[in-house]
Amino acid sequence: MKPLCQKIYFVAGRLVLSLQRQWLAFVVLLSGYMAVSCEKADVYTMNPRTNFEALWTIIDEHYCYFDYKGVDWDEVHSRYSTLLSDTMDKYELFDLLANMLSELKDGHTNLISSFDIGRYWAWYEDYPANFSYDIQKNYLGTNYLIGRGLKYIQLAGTKVGYVYYGSFSSAVGEDNLDEMFVHFKNCKGIIIDVRDNGGGSLTYSDRMASRFAEEKITAGYILHKVGPGHNDFSEPYPIELEPSSRVRWLRPVVVLTNRHSYSATNDFVNKMRQLPYVTILGDRTGGGGGLPFNSELPNGWSVRFSASPMLDANKQHTEDGIEPDIKVDMAKSDASKGKDTMIETAIRLLERSDQE
Repeated sequence: MKPLCQKIYFVAGRLVLSLQRQWLAFVVLLSGYMAVSCEKADVYTMNPRTNFEALWTIIDEHYCYFDYKGVDWDEVHSRYSTLLSDTMDKYELFDLLANMLSELKDGHTNLISSFDIGRYWAWYEDYPANFSYDIQKNYLGTNYLIGRGLKYIQLAGTKVGYVYYGSFSSAVGEDNLDEMFVHFKNCKGIIIDVRDNGGGSLTYSDRMASRFAEEKITAGYILHKVGPGHNDFSEPYPIELEPSSRVRWLRPVVVLTNRHSYSATNDFVNKMRQLPYVTILGDRTGGGGGLPFNSELPNGWSVRFSASPMLDANKQHTEDGIEPDIKVDMAKSDASKGKDTMIETAIRLLERSDQE
């Protein structure tokens, strides 16, 4: 039987953060603070109130955006605790706990059981889709190249390369990137489309962005919880982006975004917008600026939540998304003709830059 919950360790002393071309590595020297302790780590129970209190406490001590989002977690406890019943079944309990977590309005926060995953999706549901796979086919066609997670092609009748990266969970190797840039050697600019990319590995975000960097930059900062208080954070630690030692692209780039560009994609856009040849075009990203961690409830359900906020180079939160340099929505008039307004705008922008 698994223990009531798994301990999560955060820094109370020194933390060394290395975010480089091929990995995201955290080196933590523990001193003092050990989070998510359990009174009876060897006891399994489905008792509704025990699980409710365990979840509320885990979030209370380790969630990182209470003040930023203006969430009164004590008030949430008072409101939801009155809905508890000793006779409620596991499905009713799951719904109650998932609804409580939704009060955080955080797409990185999930309750995970064997029968369902509690999730909060309003961060993108109430926004325009600004993307259509059916229309995208008119640009990609069927003869595009595939480099693991990348789909790419030189757009017909242009000197513009088009790259679609649909998930940062899909691996992209250094050799894949080398081959892609060599394929585009005669192009004047490229479009990197990360619309509907819900995130994945920060390793690939860093690996991709490093191919467009001229010099080492401080791309942002990260903080960690160092105590149970809502504002018990470490000092901001810099996240640095270094230029790749492989093939790099130092020509114009347009990155296409929509509201469903989230988490690791949000991180990628944050890095790219600081580079000299890059324009961000489309809609505001979905955000997801907090690094998620996991813990476990007494009944074996898992909870995933944002525990470490990541900031931009100006030490501002990116949790609510990143505004594009050029705001463009998909136009119905273009869609009716099978055209993608964002791709067409990006093509014109890159062709104009070639003439200047």
